[in-house]
Order: sequence, then structure tokens, then C-alpha cells
Amino acid sequence: MTRRPLGRELFSLFSLRTVAGQVFCLVLGLVLLLIAGATTALVLLGRRDSLHEARQRTMSVAVTFAHSPGIVTALDSKNPTAILQPRAEQIRRQADVDSVVVASPQGIRYTHPDPALIGKHIVGPYEDALKGKSFTRTFSTSLGPSINSVVPVARPDGSIAGLVSVGLTDRSVNKVADRSIPVSIFAAAAAAAVTAGGAALVSRRLRRQTHGLGPEEMTRMYEHHDAVLHAVREAVLIIGADHRLTLANDEARRLLDLPPDAEGRAVADLGLDAETAELLASGRTVTDEVLRVGNRLLAVNLRPTDARGGPPGTVATLRDTTELRKVTGRAELVHERLLLLYEAGARIGTTLDVTRTAQELADVATPGFADVTTVDLADTALSGQEPTTPDRNLLDRNLLDMRRTATATVDPHPPLYPVGRVVGFVPSRTRAMRVNIGETGLGPDVITQLGWRYWDPERAGTIIAYGCHSVLSVPLHARGVILGLVNFWRAGNPEPFDEDDQSFAEEMVSRAAVSVDNARRYTREHELAVTLQRSLLPRDLPQQNALDVAHRYLPARAEVGGDWFDVIPLSGARVALVVGDVVGHGLHAAATMGRLRTSIHNFSALDFAPDELLGHLDELVDRIDRDEAAGGGAEITGAACLYAIYDGVSGNCSVARAGHPGPVLVLPDGTVEVPEVPIGLPLGIGGMPFEAAEFHVPEGSRLVLYTDGLVEHRDRDFDVGQELLRATLAGRDRTPEETCDDVLDAMVSGQPTDDVVLLVARTHTLDPEQVARWGVATDPAAVAGVRKKVAQWLTDRGLDEEAFTTELILSELVTNAVRYATGPIEVRLLYDRNLICEVSDTSNTSPHLRYAATTDEGGRGLFLVAQFAERWGTRYTETGKVIWSEQTVGESEEEGGADS
Repeated sequence: MTRRPLGRELFSLFSLRTVAGQVFCLVLGLVLLLIAGATTALVLLGRRDSLHEARQRTMSVAVTFAHSPGIVTALDSKNPTAILQPRAEQIRRQADVDSVVVASPQGIRYTHPDPALIGKHIVGPYEDALKGKSFTRTFSTSLGPSINSVVPVARPDGSIAGLVSVGLTDRSVNKVADRSIPVSIFAAAAAAAVTAGGAALVSRRLRRQTHGLGPEEMTRMYEHHDAVLHAVREAVLIIGADHRLTLANDEARRLLDLPPDAEGRAVADLGLDAETAELLASGRTVTDEVLRVGNRLLAVNLRPTDARGGPPGTVATLRDTTELRKVTGRAELVHERLLLLYEAGARIGTTLDVTRTAQELADVATPGFADVTTVDLADTALSGQEPTTPDRNLLDRNLLDMRRTATATVDPHPPLYPVGRVVGFVPSRTRAMRVNIGETGLGPDVITQLGWRYWDPERAGTIIAYGCHSVLSVPLHARGVILGLVNFWRAGNPEPFDEDDQSFAEEMVSRAAVSVDNARRYTREHELAVTLQRSLLPRDLPQQNALDVAHRYLPARAEVGGDWFDVIPLSGARVALVVGDVVGHGLHAAATMGRLRTSIHNFSALDFAPDELLGHLDELVDRIDRDEAAGGGAEITGAACLYAIYDGVSGNCSVARAGHPGPVLVLPDGTVEVPEVPIGLPLGIGGMPFEAAEFHVPEGSRLVLYTDGLVEHRDRDFDVGQELLRATLAGRDRTPEETCDDVLDAMVSGQPTDDVVLLVARTHTLDPEQVARWGVATDPAAVAGVRKKVAQWLTDRGLDEEAFTTELILSELVTNAVRYATGPIEVRLLYDRNLICEVSDTSNTSPHLRYAATTDEGGRGLFLVAQFAERWGTRYTETGKVIWSEQTVGESEEEGGADS
């Protein structure tokens, strides 16, 4: 494009034939007129304001100086000029006045800017000042018109000490007004320049917006654009920044069914559906977003109108893609199915739970593929057993009972069998079968073809009335056997299942079948481990009177571990409580737990103290690990154990622990205590001895033992769990069974991730009337006295039938103690469930049972004890040993009654 000369361009800009030139001339004339009037007014007002300001300034300076400190003293001094002349000149310069004159009451000057006039008489009347009045007057001087203010200086007694006169010439006054004239001239020039620049900018902007087109060209272009806008087969809408419709062509009115007066109205008031109105008014950039409007599918594009300097707003274009959708629908359907298969692979089989896997299959298929999906699994698959297919040659035996395991639907109340209902299926096919219910119905022939059983016409009628018009039945099979059946139903989707749907369903179900079979096999292994674990735990607690015991065992959700508990009656009305945990899960942990439990039973039969028993158990675990390592087997990765012995006579409890949480004691009043029990290293680590702690347990208290699976969780720290356990145990008195239920309700939600063992024991003590003690002298003659006391004690308690046997047993035990032991000897009788005889001494020598020769004079005592007592043994104490025997009370009567 050829650039025009600068002069011609300026002439074209300011030509009177252009809008810019006309506006420029009009604005320039108005500006010049306003500037002239403003300048005149400014000069007049400036002069008036300057005179007024001069009067005020001279008066204020005169008053200030006349009342300044020390001026009266200076006037009354011998040389007022020496004092006042410097001060007057300083004030004159600071206040920007022409003169500051101080005179005597007689009018003689003391100060003046011209030193030659000092001592001369002042000019003008000043009689009013001598009367105490201040005044301002204007008069002419040699320098021109001047403004003079006179203020008297009064003494404290009211007499006049002198006068202060401040003068300002008219030339100084006019300085203010004169300064405004150049400003006015500059403002006029600036206004003219701004007006010219504004006119030039307006003209350039108009040319840029019209692209240099004139009125005729602009009119013709508008007509062309209007014709194209309304003739194009694409809807066009322009929406302003205020969300109002600015423009809509004919196609937009047709596709959106806009009212005639749509332009100028808010988009929300055009009668469009909420989704369409929200999208058009959103103001965001959109490319080919599909929008359903009625029965049309519209591709919407939104672009901002201010991207290239235009006004803010949005231009929307819409294309009717309904027919195009039909052509591309198949490709999109394939894409959706691929995404659904990908989702199925990601969501199905996330757990090794058969029921959960079946529900995941149903949830994936609904509503993306079917409106209702049901999954029926064989009972053998649910229980983890190996599935079997009935004999196909025997139709009556060909029925495979299945249980409704999972259901997913868009409607919460579908007319199908609920979850848990047993349904039947004849496994005569492994391929999918689809039925168009709208054409064939759900008659007997169709039901037989699908292989269903336990079906009734009433149920079929309910399904048809619900709207189900198509069903696709796919057997769920893996490794050559059928695990279940998956049924897909369509009700809301008007399209029936076709061959592509059948292929897709078979693919999705076959993938899910692998996950179901894996979950089934895991369930079988889990059940085997749980069965082994439970078989190794005590089934029935032994009978004893010292403790009322309740227990709970919850296996882990994924794999069972090695947690165990035990209640072991000991001699002397004592009971051992055991709680332990083998680190790890699975069959190896369960088997290790069984070995440790058996070992504890063996060690407890030897009546070891808790710390000694854990020491022996620690050596055993270490030996097992060495043997397993030598043979290439799995070692014990760690084991924890707590061993407690409660004495029903004294009420004391002795506890030792190896890497295990300590006991919790709940007193009869509901107070919760945690006894201090030293913690030892876990079993198998070795190197450190174990320590036991002994404390008294009031009767009626509850001892609570547990494994860490109760208090520790991945969402809860161990300390937090212990505090929650204490809070749960505190408060009201409860039975051990109630305590177990309350603790599990508060501490365990759902299936635990680790084994949980809880053991609660309420303590009892023997009545003092059921306990007898006698000291025995180390003299064989003392045995007769002991026998007499024992016989009398048994008679008082109605145990006359036991007197002979008891006297015989005690005679042998006391005789051995007198003959072989040293120190004090004590006899104790306990009447609990059985009759217990104990003889204690300070010797550490343990007697042994043997057969005596015919020539031996002794050696038959313990043999007789073993024959007459149900059990006998020896336990060691800190001061010696105790030999005990236990007799069953009333056994002779029962046997005699049976013989008769």
C-alpha cells in the first residue's frame, strides 16, 4: 500500500468534509473561548485575592511582631534600634514584605529597611494606633501604591510603648496575578494540541476500524455480511459480556427454537435447557463439544470476541451432527467397549474375596453395558472347594445349584431374585445365550434354552412388566469347569443385545472368571489355614475354680497368623494364663504356634516359674531355628509370649513376658490399672534373661490379656489403641463374656487385618475354711499328730470317706520329709474341686518313684502315693520344694453307685 505524503494525510484528517475535521474545529473553538474567559476571570480574581491576601499578611506580621516577647522591654531600653533593627529585618525577609518599621509613640522610627530613615518621623496618620486600635490602609509612596498595617505595642498597664508598621507595595501584590497569565497561555496551547491530537486519533481509529472504507463501501459490506450470516447453514450467536444475546442468525433460531425477540434478552431467559444455557453463558473456549438439544446432537464451538481487540463477549457456532453421529456411532461404541474392558481389568479382582470379586463384575457392567447385572456362583466356589460339573447324561442330576451372589442395577428395587437366593442352572453350555424378551417372552421354552431352573411364570411376568426386553446369559467358567452364571438385562436402553454385545460380554466374563477362580483357590487355602489354626487352639477350657475365663479369637482377613491362648490348671489351686503371637501368616505360622503351645504345656507340667518357663521356651525356639536353617526350612521370624500364674489361695499373680504387651487389671470398682511387668526380648533372640513381676489381685478383679492385633492397626498407633482399650474396660462391672463383647465392639471394626486374641479372667480366692496349714516338727513321732488333725479337719467338712486315703498319703509324704529333708516342714490341705495335699520343706532334693526290691525296707511310699492319688508332683519354691498330691473327691461313691 502506497503511503501518502504527510501534508496530504494531515489535510485529509482535518478536512471539514470529514467527521474528524468537523469535530476538531468545533472543539477547538469551544476550547479557545473557554480559555479566554477563564484567563480574564483568573486575572481579576487573582488581583482581588492578592490585595486581600496582602492586607491579611501585613496585619498578621504586624500583630505577631507587636506581641512578640521582649519588644516592650526593647522599646523602653536606651537603644531600641540596636535590639529591634536585626529582628525587624529578619521578620521582613521571612514574611516576604517590603518593610517592618518600629516607631515610638511620637512617630520616630527605630527600624527601617533603609537605615538612613531611622530616627526620622514616620509618614501618615497614626493617631488611631496610639489609641490602641490596629488598622490597615492603602496609600501611594515613591515606590508606588502600598498597603500598610499599623499595630500598637501596649505595656502591661495599657499604655502605648510604640508602633509596628508593616508595608507591602502594589508591585508585590500583582506578582500573583501576573503569574497566572503565562499559565493560561500555556493551557490554551496545550488544549489546542490535545484537541488536534484527539481529532487525529479519532480519525485514525475510524479509518482503522473501517479499514479505510468510505460510507458507500461500508454500507455495501454490511449488506453482504448480513446476507451471508443469515444464509449460512451453521448457527451463529454473539453473546455479550453481560450474558445477553446480541445476535442470532436464522439457523440458530431454528436449531435452538429461539423466540422472535431473543436478541437483547439474557441467555437464561431464552427458554433453553439448563445445560445449553450454562454452556453458552460460560464464556470459556470450547471446541466441538457435543450437546444434546431435544432430539438433536449439536457440535458447539465457543470463542471470545475480544481476542483481537473486539468488545468482550462470546461468539458461538453450532452444527447439527445428528446424522454424523449415526455414522460414527459404531466407532465410538468400539472405543467405549475398549475403555470398559480396561476398566474391568482394573476394577475386577482387587481382592481375593469371591463375593467381592463377583460384585465388582456386576458394578463394572452396570450401567455401562446393562441396566441390571446379576452374578450367580456355585456354593462350592463360594466355599473355596474344587468345583465339579454334574453328569450330563443324567438330566435329573444335572442341576448345579447356584446362589445369587451379586446384583447391580440402576434401580434399587429390580424384580429379580435377591442376593442369597438359591437358583438353578443346567451346565449344558459354555457359550453365551441372548434372548429378545420383547419378541419371545420368558416362556418355558426360553427358560429351558437358557438352562435356568427354579423359575416361575409370576416372576417372569414381573420382569416383563418392569421393562426388561433383552437378556444375555453368560456362563462363568475357568479351567474347564463352570463356576457360575452372569446375566445381563436391558430395560432403559431400547437397543437389544446383538452379536457384538455377546462377544464383548464373553470377553469380560472370561477375564472375571480368572479372578473369581483365583479368589476361590485363595479362599480354600485360607479356610485350610483357619481350620489348622483353630484345631491347634484350645476347644474347651479346663475346669477350675480360681478363674472365670472368657476368650475370643478372630483370624486375620487375609491370612491367619500364629496368635494363640491357653488356660492351664496347675497344682495348688493355681492357673496359668498364656497369650502368644508368632510373627507371620499362613500355615507355617500356624504350625509354629502349635509347637510352641505344646511346649508350654510340657514346661508348665514341670511347675516352672513364669520367667524360667520363658527362658526354656526361648532356648527351644532358638534350637528350632537352628534345625530349620540346617535343613533349608523356614525359620521362626519372631514370637512373643506372656505367661501368667494366678494363685487362687493367696490371690497373687506372677507374670513374665517376652516381647508381648503387658496385662491390664480391672479392679472390682471399675478402675483400670496396668501392672508394671518388665518386658523381655522376643523368643528366639536370646542373650538376656527374663524377669517376672508379682502383684496382688483383689478378688472379683478381671485380668485382661491380648495380642497386639487388638490394639494396633494401620490407621491407629499402638499407644492410641491401648488408651482406647483402657477407656473401654473402665466403668461398670461386667462378666468376662460381656467384657469380651464390649472390647471387640469398640476396638475391632469389620474383619481384622491381623489375628486378634482376647482373654478375660475374673479372679476368685478359696474360702479360708477350705484351707488348712500345720507345722510339723522334724520328728517321726509327729506324723501321728498330723494324721489326727487331718482326720478331724476332713470330718468337719463331711469328707470322712477321704480320711483314710488322705492320712495314708500324708503319712508317706511327711515321713519322707522328716527323714530326708531339713528345716521347717509344713502341711497344707486345699479343698477346691479336688482335695489337694501339700508337704513343703527347705530341701531341694526331689524324690523319685521306683519299684522297691523284696529285700528293701523302704522305697514304697511314693509308689503308694501314686496309686491312691489322681496326680502328684513336685514344684520348687525360693526356699525349697513342695510335694503335692491331688485326689478326686467323691470318686469312690460314684464308682460304688455304678457297681450297685
